[in-house]
Amino acid sequence: MTSPRMLSYIDNNSPVHSLCGATKLIVFLLWSMLVMVTFKTPILLALAVLGIVFFAISKIRFADIAFIVKIMVLFLGLNLVAIYLFSPEQGVKIYQSRHVILEGRGRFTLTAEQLFYEFNILLKYITIIPPAMLLIVTTHPSEFASSLNRIGVPYTAAYAVSLTLRYIPDIQRDFESISQSQQARGLELSRKASWIKRLKRMTPLLFPLIFSSLDRIDVISRAMELRGFGKNKKRSWYSARPFSRTDKAALIISALLFAIGMWFTFRGGSRFFNPFE
Repeated sequence: MTSPRMLSYIDNNSPVHSLCGATKLIVFLLWSMLVMVTFKTPILLALAVLGIVFFAISKIRFADIAFIVKIMVLFLGLNLVAIYLFSPEQGVKIYQSRHVILEGRGRFTLTAEQLFYEFNILLKYITIIPPAMLLIVTTHPSEFASSLNRIGVPYTAAYAVSLTLRYIPDIQRDFESISQSQQARGLELSRKASWIKRLKRMTPLLFPLIFSSLDRIDVISRAMELRGFGKNKKRSWYSARPFSRTDKAALIISALLFAIGMWFTFRGGSRFFNPFE
């Protein structure tokens, strides 16, 4: 049984899939800008709930993206630990107060301000991950490339992004084939072995995977050169879709929500929500 494909297009009949790629990309850019700017916890909580609702509407199963979510959770945990190790007093500097929860050694003291600051960082990740994954798994790679080109990205760069999204499942398929062939030769890579042993045994598999990927890149690049790709300044897109009424409504609502969110963010002169005042 093969594992679910990572970050590949999943065709479903849902309201999210019905939106054109350019709409989803613009909405995601507005969403991302608001999330990056604001540290107002109520806004982040509202966006997190909206992101989960949109994910449910898209009819994407969690099993389809479980592997990549686990990787993101791992890096998120490492990031939160690194923030504390390198700047354990960052929350104190931001909120201009200090409520000690646990005394530590040297500068490593656990404060309520630091916990609240890292909680907001966690919220930012929770808020941004569902829309980012929805953009990728509900938009066909060709349509995604046309959307990038529509907002001003050169079509050569947009096409490179499209090819990357197309070949992520192919690379995973190649890895599975190489892994199964090695297991047939007696190399244990299943969960019966410890994760440390599996990690060590998977390392040699990367070399044939890299070489096969490079060979595929060479074939594709030669084919594109023979067809004169990049000669003209503009190109047409077979998968491009015009904006429908639903797309226009989604863009208007997103712009209004973005404006309201930015207004609430900077209201009062600070973009930080401070419960310690």
